[in-house]
Amino acid sequence: MGSPIGLHRVVAPAGVLPQAAQRLDASPEIGDDEVRIRVERLNLDAASFRQLTVEHGGDGDRVRAAVLAIVEDRGKMHNPVTGSGGMLIGTVEAAGPASPLGLRPGDRVATLVSLTLTPLRITDGLKRWDGRGEQVPCDGHAILFARSIAAVLPDDLDPELALAVLDVCGAPALVARSLRGIVRCRAVDDGVDPAVVVPGRVRDEVRVAVLGAAGKSGSLALAAARDVGAARTVGVVRDDAERRRLEAAGLADTVVVADARDAVGLAAALGAAGGPADLTVVCVDVPGCEHAAILATAPGGTVVFFSMATSFPAAALGAEGLAADVTMIIGNGYVPGHAEYALGLLRSDSAVRALFEARLADWAP
Repeated sequence: MGSPIGLHRVVAPAGVLPQAAQRLDASPEIGDDEVRIRVERLNLDAASFRQLTVEHGGDGDRVRAAVLAIVEDRGKMHNPVTGSGGMLIGTVEAAGPASPLGLRPGDRVATLVSLTLTPLRITDGLKRWDGRGEQVPCDGHAILFARSIAAVLPDDLDPELALAVLDVCGAPALVARSLRGIVRCRAVDDGVDPAVVVPGRVRDEVRVAVLGAAGKSGSLALAAARDVGAARTVGVVRDDAERRRLEAAGLADTVVVADARDAVGLAAALGAAGGPADLTVVCVDVPGCEHAAILATAPGGTVVFFSMATSFPAAALGAEGLAADVTMIIGNGYVPGHAEYALGLLRSDSAVRALFEARLADWAP
């Protein structure tokens, strides 16, 4: 039996956790507490896929070669530029007798831990992938540790659709938790018992702004804000095409077209749309949005950075330089019950489902 957090799979440098390692051992033999997955499809995270696409000028063949080279070199899918990876779906091939994950051979699962720490070997050269979409059909295997997380794929959803949702399932759960926290604090300030307060009805002022609102995590963040009861939601998108798509979905009370990297411009746009947000959620897949998110947030508000393109030093120093009294949260992708909550939103909200299905159609060869 190896380390439950995978230390025995670290090849170099010695002594670090798998996510920080330069290379992992992706050999197929498993320990007593490990699980081997026959991989069917990867889902590259948005920041990593965008960076690779831009670097290689949109050439799908070069993007495919770059992903293969990363996995071959590192024993995992860990983009060295963005530091991010994604997740995968596949079928359990073998489960060690001491594995605590409750998985059995034949289970079709989605891993809920990052590919940056998952030992991975690709055996088909990604021959079925054109390099032009975030979802990557492939053959190979991956290894889960005792402390890994995986969800059995639901029978009622297409696997590609479930994969797209589970890739970002931490976002809506974290938004719901953060919004409930804001409401409870305001209830106490107003002398209301926070145990009985209804979200969105304390001062009727709880506002949520989502940057990158037409994407996967952004649309689910808006759905969670609506589910919990935000008084007002604003979706920030990059162009008119995304504006039309989000307005048609009806997920946001107001849709704003703005560059999330332009702090002054975004603050002005939100001011015209009703003022700064109590909760700002960053779901964009490009760097340089930290200062805009901070300036878009009301004093005493909260910023959730759910983007692997975020520079956390820029966020911390930017808030200090702006004398901004905001709480900043790193969206780490895990909240208890996050998978079930995200899938529930997809099932119950036809607008969210339509956005996800349209995105999958865009990726179709």
